[in-house]
Amino acid sequence: MRRVIAASAGLLTTGALGLGWAIARKLTAPVGPRTFDLILRSIEVDGGRRLLALDRTRATTARGVYSLWFETGEWVRVSNEVIDRGPGQIARVITDAASETLSSPESRFSWSGIYFDSPAAAGLGVLGVSINTPAGPAPAWLVDGKEGSATWALHIHGMGSSRRGMLRGMQVTTELGYPSLAVSFRNDGEGPRTGTGRSTLGYSEADDVESAIEYAVEHCAERIVLFGWSMGAAIALRVADRMRSGGVIAGLVLDSPVLSWIEVIKANCVRNGLPAVVGHLATPWLTLDRLACMVGLPGGIPLREMDWIDRAGELSVPTLILHGGRDDSAPIRVSDALRDRRPDLVELVSFDAGHTLAWNSDPKRWRAAVSSWLSKREAD
Repeated sequence: MRRVIAASAGLLTTGALGLGWAIARKLTAPVGPRTFDLILRSIEVDGGRRLLALDRTRATTARGVYSLWFETGEWVRVSNEVIDRGPGQIARVITDAASETLSSPESRFSWSGIYFDSPAAAGLGVLGVSINTPAGPAPAWLVDGKEGSATWALHIHGMGSSRRGMLRGMQVTTELGYPSLAVSFRNDGEGPRTGTGRSTLGYSEADDVESAIEYAVEHCAERIVLFGWSMGAAIALRVADRMRSGGVIAGLVLDSPVLSWIEVIKANCVRNGLPAVVGHLATPWLTLDRLACMVGLPGGIPLREMDWIDRAGELSVPTLILHGGRDDSAPIRVSDALRDRRPDLVELVSFDAGHTLAWNSDPKRWRAAVSSWLSKREAD
């Protein structure tokens, strides 16, 4: 019996170790191709409108404006209206498309909050610049601000996203007259590739963003507002913490922020049908140097150092958080906790939206919240 128990314990331990390794590998995986997991069922014409019939899913029924990206490279934007087509399908109204010729029924696509396919589509004229980072040259988009503006906005995308996702926020800062810089960083698919191409969850990536801040300062920036989306928020918080003595970081605007990687890992375990506690199995593989190297990382990532619930008392920069109540990747309850611990610095605006989709759920309200908050900072 003892042998059976010992053997069973050994198998459980081995299984737990393997599961933790797998979670850590998936979380830090190199940027891969877009997943086209939805199917266009049919194209309808209703008067002067064209509609797409889609399978009914949590994503396709979400209120707001979104883009569909097809395997062919084509894209379509849809309106806020959700039209019922019975228990299995809905229809969305097309508001814009890459071309007049739409993809054919049964084409595969992905649903996305990346609404604009280019700066021009967002009404922005950008200059392509290169930031010299410790990892190598990283491309960035620069939008000029009003003459004499000393406040810059620096936009940082999240894991698996790109600078195109930042165009939503750049519209607001450009309207306010800020010079705006949308950056790339190591291993994001646009910036330089290092090592195995794996993400360090914002820890090393912060070095590249600091180089972008140095670029802004060299070009006459005196104050910088960091916009961080998802993992980009983790980067922004780390940068603001490391540069607090310089006084150049004037504020943080964080959308669907990763404030605690441990909580995010647990939430994504639940999202994938696993108990939340399983998330703790990944922690050693991410934080201990020897195990992290076996995952493919250059070394351990100090997750506790990036936990802003534990470190709430150390937050020193005024912060606006925009977060969706239906976010099952970076739960809004973590943002609630930071706001409750630091009401003197943190303001939270909630939306009926999923992860990084607050803008899409209500663009006017998102823009108004950000514009109002930034205007108040300028007046202080």
